[in-house]
Amino acid sequence: MHIDLTGRVAVVTGGANGIGRATARRLARSGARVAIWDRVTAAGKAAAVALEAEQLEVHFIEADVTQRASVDAAVAATVARFGGIDILINNAGITRDALLVKIKDGAITGGMTDDEFDDVVAVNLKGVYTCTQAVVPELLKRGGGRIINASSVVAHHGNFGQTNYVATKAGVIGMTQVWARELGKRNITVNAIAPGFIATEMTAKMPAAALDAMRSHTPAGRVGSPDDVANAYCFLASDFAAFINGAVLAVDGGLVIGT
Repeated sequence: MHIDLTGRVAVVTGGANGIGRATARRLARSGARVAIWDRVTAAGKAAAVALEAEQLEVHFIEADVTQRASVDAAVAATVARFGGIDILINNAGITRDALLVKIKDGAITGGMTDDEFDDVVAVNLKGVYTCTQAVVPELLKRGGGRIINASSVVAHHGNFGQTNYVATKAGVIGMTQVWARELGKRNITVNAIAPGFIATEMTAKMPAAALDAMRSHTPAGRVGSPDDVANAYCFLASDFAAFINGAVLAVDGGLVIGT
């Protein structure tokens, strides 16, 4: 399947590293002009430079998805650079894992803090809302477009120590389905992907035993790569997915059925 995104402009939030960077590369290799939005300036610039060296049209724009003014400025900068926006990949996300409560010898000794909860909600949930609301007017000017949001397999099944993360990823699915209803008649499709265990900078910090356990529970026999998720994003952004709306595509190697 050859995906041709020539003439289209894509925004990838959290595009400086990992899945976001792989997605920026995949979209650009398919012909899109890509704006990487990220608040990590050094990594974002490095990613853009590396992709430009591959003769790909990629530009870095500093943006903090938790701040409305920053997002609005990023929209304006993207339009000034590329003339419009056709595709929004809401990929930015963080984790702040902690147990709801820590219990030792029958006594509560700690637990997730308000800051840990609020930080994850601000990026993973409200950031998706803010970016989408800011970009939709630009999609309407182009006669339609694609919005693809990052959820997770844990949205359906929970995960130990991730009250905040799971809540946001379940919320993303809800927002995706609402927006699919609201925007579908405007020729804007809204879908989500639900990655399983993907080898990124974030997961590299996990203990080896945890990595082995996740691999053993995945029927595909391996952990996913950022390119696996990037390919899914690219497909949903393409004309091949024109009649897919409000869907959640699992990219997990069968992890859910294997557990």
